[in-house]
Amino acid sequence: MNELLIIAAPDLMEKRSAWLESLASERRLSDNTLDAYERDTRQFLTFLTGHLGGPAKLSDIHSLRPADLRAFLAARRRDGSGARSLGRHLAGLRSFLRYLERKGLVNAAAAGAIRAPKQPKSLPKPLTDRQALNLVTMDAQLQEEPWIAARDAAVLTLLYGCGLRISEALGLHPTDLTPGSTTLRVTGKGGKTRIVPLLPVVFEAVAIYRKLCPYHLAADEPLFRGARGGPLQPAIIQREMQKLRSAFGLQETATPHALRHSFATHLLAGGGDLRTIQELLGHASLSTTQVYTGVDSSRLLEVYDRAHPRA
Repeated sequence: MNELLIIAAPDLMEKRSAWLESLASERRLSDNTLDAYERDTRQFLTFLTGHLGGPAKLSDIHSLRPADLRAFLAARRRDGSGARSLGRHLAGLRSFLRYLERKGLVNAAAAGAIRAPKQPKSLPKPLTDRQALNLVTMDAQLQEEPWIAARDAAVLTLLYGCGLRISEALGLHPTDLTPGSTTLRVTGKGGKTRIVPLLPVVFEAVAIYRKLCPYHLAADEPLFRGARGGPLQPAIIQREMQKLRSAFGLQETATPHALRHSFATHLLAGGGDLRTIQELLGHASLSTTQVYTGVDSSRLLEVYDRAHPRA
């Protein structure tokens, strides 16, 4: 930062420096976040100095109106900032203003009255079929205890093989998977149930876990258990997936939920239709499934050309 450039009055700059130091020492924010907050507030104070026609002072911050903040966000948008950047700008400003408010120096109501820009929906990033198949095997698991490795493999296999949410997999009971079953009844969001095919490889992965599990799996208790016998928590599977991600050199987006994305995307690539995939995922809206599977217009046109009688 160019210290010779006056972006605000000394009293305000002093408080800003104290705020940044508190973020580093008390909240221990990462260097990247600190850099972003420093840059965002510098840009805001530079804008405000031009907006007011002179160096912004603490008294100017105290009398900030929502319109002033909107003007700043509009200026950043004109300079090319997208919705995500604008949301981060606003988050940094709110943090700074709330710090000043806690010190009894300003009223931060203006920042609270501004809604963050609506964030665009980002398409999920599925794994490749080879990556997914490698991840869900028992041999790939990093746990030394065989029954825990089998447990993790069974859960991941359910996510990829049946398209389950992690909460749905961990909500299963022993009676949900019985010998000879070819389907699985799943209770999803809002208590809605759906039926999904139960592939032999999925049933086998669960059967191996059940055989090795040292705890009695009562019919009315959770199928999957933690190391001490209690219900398995999602954070455990998420942490194991993080380790697998590192071991396999996968992208940061390779999460347990990415296996559900992969289930849908690979079905679509193999010729599955959106409506069927919607039912398998338990989505209420077809548009959700379209975003979920990363369908683009060329894929939809391909289906249209192949299936429509007038194509």
